Amino acid sequence: MPHRHTEHHVHFSESLRDFVIGMSDGLTVPFALAAGLAGAVDNTSLIVTAGVAEIAAGTIAMGLGGYLGAKTEKEHYESEERREYKEVEQVPHIEAREVGDILRSFGVPESHVPAVVEGIQSNPKKWVDFMMRFELGLERPDPRRLLQSPLMIGGAYMIGGFVPLMPYIFISVVDEALLFSSIISLIALFAFGAFKGYFTGQKPVKAAMQTTVIGSLAAATAYTIASLIA
Repeated sequence: MPHRHTEHHVHFSESLRDFVIGMSDGLTVPFALAAGLAGAVDNTSLIVTAGVAEIAAGTIAMGLGGYLGAKTEKEHYESEERREYKEVEQVPHIEAREVGDILRSFGVPESHVPAVVEGIQSNPKKWVDFMMRFELGLERPDPRRLLQSPLMIGGAYMIGGFVPLMPYIFISVVDEALLFSSIISLIALFAFGAFKGYFTGQKPVKAAMQTTVIGSLAAATAYTIASLIA
């Protein structure tokens, strides 16, 4: 009985990438900010106020960055697509030669190249799509990303930002709030790092440790500097 070969590929979608970007900063930056303020002030209300303001500003900034990134990607693709249509129309012999070179690079036998090139040339739209993908390495952006990307990045940042801030909302003693915030944040960073590692093909434990160490260093540095200055 033949052995059935099963492949397992982790699909790292654009939406998941946006979530990772937003959550990564959302967990780290507010955690460091709150820890830094905890080293300088003895008032959790002030820390909460500053933290909420930072989360609001960060959410808007990250969301706007996601929108501009998606918009730039869309405009770049459309610009290159227009150029390819122009080249296919004005210099088809050069474009056909480039198609042949691409096919040869994939190992298509020389005797088959002319027929395949002719088939691709018969449909200008497919021809341009072929050149966009295999010559330029560009995939057509999903137009929904203009809305989805800022919402995903900004939303993930906001959710992540409130994780380290929650203890300061419910605990009035700064030192106690800092302790609980650190514990919760480190657990969240570790879990998020493992999650990110799994979907990026890294070893989950290694990725979790890296994320946790980075967040810890950022918070410890902010706390130390604030304590020395205050």
